Amino acid sequence: MAGAIIENMSTKKLVIVGVILLLFQAFAFMVGGLIAPSPTTAVHYLATKCVDTVKHRQETKWFMPWGPDQCAKIRTFDEAMAKKIEANNIVFAVHIPLPNKEMSSWFQFMLVILQFDIAFKMYNQIEEGVVVTVDVGLAYRDDTFSEWTEMAHSFEQRKLSCNFTTAKTFENEGRYYECDPLPFMEVGSVAHKYYLLNIRLPVNERKKINVGIGEIKDIRLVSIHQNGGFTKVWFAMKTFLTPSILIIMIWYWRRITLMSRPPVLLEKVIFALGISMTFINIPVEWFSIGFNWTWMLLFGDIRQGIFYSMLLSFWIIFCGEHLMDQTERNRFSVYWKQVGPIVFGSFCLFIFDMCERGVQLTNPFYSIWASDVGTELAMAFIIVAGICACLYFLFLCFMVFQVFRNISGKRTSLPAMSKARRLHYEVLIIKVNEGHWHWGEHTVQVNSAFFTGIYGMWNLYVFAIMFLYAPSHKRYGDEQSSGQCITGDAGANSGEDIQLTTTITNVEGPTEIYKMTGKQAQE
Repeated sequence: MAGAIIENMSTKKLVIVGVILLLFQAFAFMVGGLIAPSPTTAVHYLATKCVDTVKHRQETKWFMPWGPDQCAKIRTFDEAMAKKIEANNIVFAVHIPLPNKEMSSWFQFMLVILQFDIAFKMYNQIEEGVVVTVDVGLAYRDDTFSEWTEMAHSFEQRKLSCNFTTAKTFENEGRYYECDPLPFMEVGSVAHKYYLLNIRLPVNERKKINVGIGEIKDIRLVSIHQNGGFTKVWFAMKTFLTPSILIIMIWYWRRITLMSRPPVLLEKVIFALGISMTFINIPVEWFSIGFNWTWMLLFGDIRQGIFYSMLLSFWIIFCGEHLMDQTERNRFSVYWKQVGPIVFGSFCLFIFDMCERGVQLTNPFYSIWASDVGTELAMAFIIVAGICACLYFLFLCFMVFQVFRNISGKRTSLPAMSKARRLHYEVLIIKVNEGHWHWGEHTVQVNSAFFTGIYGMWNLYVFAIMFLYAPSHKRYGDEQSSGQCITGDAGANSGEDIQLTTTITNVEGPTEIYKMTGKQAQE
C-alpha cells in the first residue's frame, strides 16, 4: 500500500525520528546559550552641552563632544545664563560609540532612546500633555580625521510623560521628575564606524515652542545594537539551515510529482510552508555586511509575517482536512472564513510596519507613537490584528474539537464496521494522533538561547512535516491477501467493500492523505 511515510513507519522508527529531532532542538538552544553572546547591547550616553558661538548658524557645522575638534562646552544651564548664552545656541552633542571604540556592520541595527533629566521648579513646572520639539541632525564618518557627512536632519516632536512622586513644594525644588523614555531614532544598518548626533531645543515663546517643558538639566541617550558575536552565530545558523530545508523541500515535491495524480490541497500547503521557511532562512543578511541596506529590518518583518501567516493557515487546513466526515474538502475556498482573519490581521500589521519602519527608511527619527493621531492609528491596527488572532484561535480550537470528537465517534463505531471500513478509519485515526507534533517553546533564561532555540524549532517542525507527510513508496507484502479478505466480506456491505478494496489494492493510486482529503466522503 502506498501512503504517507508516517503511516508506514513503525512505532520504533517514529520514536527514533522524534528523539533525533529533540536532540537537534536541544542543540539549537545550546548554540544560543553556550556559544552566542547576548543578542543586544545597550550603551548609555550623556549629551555634552556645546555652545554655538556663530550668530547665523551654519547648517553644515557639526559639534564634537570630545577629541581635537571638540566644541566649546558648558557644564550647566546656570553657567549659560551667567554667560548670557541663549537656549537656541546650545547644542547637545553625542558621539556614537564611546571614545576609542568603533561601530561595525555586524551590529545590524541601531536603536536610540531619548530621556530628559528635568528638575522640579515651583515657577517652571511641566505642563500637562506638553510636547517637546527637537531639532536633530545625524552625521557619519569612517575615520577620525574626515569631515562629517550629514545622514539625516529633522524637526521632531515628542510628548513628555513625567511624574513627580513627592510633594510639589519649595523644599523639593531641584528634585528630578520621573520621565518615560521616548523613542528617538532607529537605523536599519550600521554601515559606518562613527556617528554624531547634534540636538537642539529651539525656544519660541510666541509660537509656544518648548514652553512649559520644565527645567531641563541634561539629555541622556541609550543606544541599542545587536552584538556582533550573536550576528555571526545567527548567520551561521541561517547558512546551515537553508540547504537543509531546501533539500527536504525538493525531495518532498519530487515524491509528490511521482504520484499518478495531481497534488491535493494539504500537500500544496505543506510545500508552501516549506517555501516560506526557506524564504526566512536564506541568509541575505550576509550582504548587509558590505552594503548599506537600511531596509533589512523591514524586509525581515515581511519575511516573518509571510511565514507565520502560512503556518497559521496550515494548522487550519490540516485540521479541516482531517474531518473524516466532511464532504467539502480539498478546496482552498472552503477555508475562507478561517483564513480570512489571518490575511486581514497580517495586512493590518504590515500597514503598521510600513507606517513605522517604512517611513524610517527616509527619516530615522520618525516614530508613529510620537503623536496622538499616530498612536491611535497604531493602536487601531494592533487591536484589529488582535481581534483577528482571537477569531483565528476560536476557529482553530473549534476545528480541533471537531476532529477529536470525530475520532472518538469513529472509535466507538469500529466494532460494528466491516473489516475494510474499520481498517481505513484506523489508519486515519492513527495518523491524526501521531502525525501532528508540536515542539513547544521552552522557557529559557538566556535571550540568545531563546532566539536560536525558537528559530531552530520552527525549522525542525517544517522539516518533520515535509518528511513525515511525504508519499511513501513502501508496499506491503500481503496486499493480495488483504484484497481477497476484503472482497469476501459480508454481502450486506458489498458496495462499500468493493469501493474500499479498490482503494487499498491500487498501489500506484492515491495515498491515504489523498483518500482522506478527497472530495468524496468515505462515510
